[in-house]
Amino acid sequence: MKHQFLHNLITDLKVELLDEFDKNFERKAFFDKPWENTKMPNRRGSLMMRSGALRRSIRATSNDNSIRFMSSLPYAEIHNEGGVITVTAKMKRYFWAMYYKTSGAISKTSKGEARQTNRNKSMSLEASFWKAMALKKVGSKIKIEQRQFIGPHREVDQCVERVLDRSMKEFEEFIYQTLKK
Repeated sequence: MKHQFLHNLITDLKVELLDEFDKNFERKAFFDKPWENTKMPNRRGSLMMRSGALRRSIRATSNDNSIRFMSSLPYAEIHNEGGVITVTAKMKRYFWAMYYKTSGAISKTSKGEARQTNRNKSMSLEASFWKAMALKKVGSKIKIEQRQFIGPHREVDQCVERVLDRSMKEFEEFIYQTLKK
């Protein structure tokens, strides 16, 4: 009975906390701490939601007395904790590819000039960003701001308390019904 109670408690906690960490992507914040804005404009609203892969990658594993939250994506840790990355030749090739992709998407007039549309202005800013990134020297450093989505927080503690209180009430009810028989 004790083992089943702990198993249910940990399972409930895992579900509740996964849901709370997922909501951080909707909040664009780590609970009440908003994420830094990016230097590159994003038509989809948030750096952390470009493809949704990071959000979908969050997993939790548990055993008899603990829960571990993780992501299999290699860039999850740098976003969650912040840090510095070093520009590589492979990164530069990617930056150039993105520059050509975004600059090629700019619609032009019959004279070959860029149309003055909001979409083109946004694409032009994005293309400028990728070009600046591509022009960085191999070995130069890029600072990645922390955009935490998993970790300790007072909201996590409150969630644990709510789940524990609910589980204790259910357990008390179970004992009461068992003894009543």
